[in-house]
Amino acid sequence: MKARSPQDERVLELAEPLAETLGMEIVRVRVMGGKKTTCQIMAEAADGTMTVEQCARLSRALSALFEEVDPIAGEYDLEVSSPGIDRPLTAPDHFERWAGFEAKLELDRLVENRKRFRGVLAGIEDENVMIDLAGEEETALIPFDWITDAKLVMTDALVAASLKARPAPEPDSNDEKDA
Repeated sequence: MKARSPQDERVLELAEPLAETLGMEIVRVRVMGGKKTTCQIMAEAADGTMTVEQCARLSRALSALFEEVDPIAGEYDLEVSSPGIDRPLTAPDHFERWAGFEAKLELDRLVENRKRFRGVLAGIEDENVMIDLAGEEETALIPFDWITDAKLVMTDALVAASLKARPAPEPDSNDEKDA
């Protein structure tokens, strides 16, 4: 789920090892056409955060690599960002890390006459995502391989957890001079 197309896969193959050397994980890659092609890369540090400085460092490193390897034909814009609060869930460990939070899942097949599910994540069991669906007594098990798209749902609990996880801002050096 980190990549959808063969071109996304090619960019991911190049970006992942580079991101790992910087202590980051690539969450998702999308190369999108339009008036101008955009290569969108979402990444995060090992602790689940991503600062502007980390985005800039990864962007510079990827730009240098892509300049050399040229994985995308023609001109394109490179966008490097954090996954955001209502982030995509693209790897099994994401479902474990975000257990207890609400998510939307979309499947590649019908299950009980539907492809879309919304509920509270309950972790991973074997290769299955566990999710507590509204109105169901038992936790549903959905094979990870069946999921085509998954993301967290913006809730007050998610926002509170995100704010709590943020590192405290460093004091401004100008503030110290004024003291």
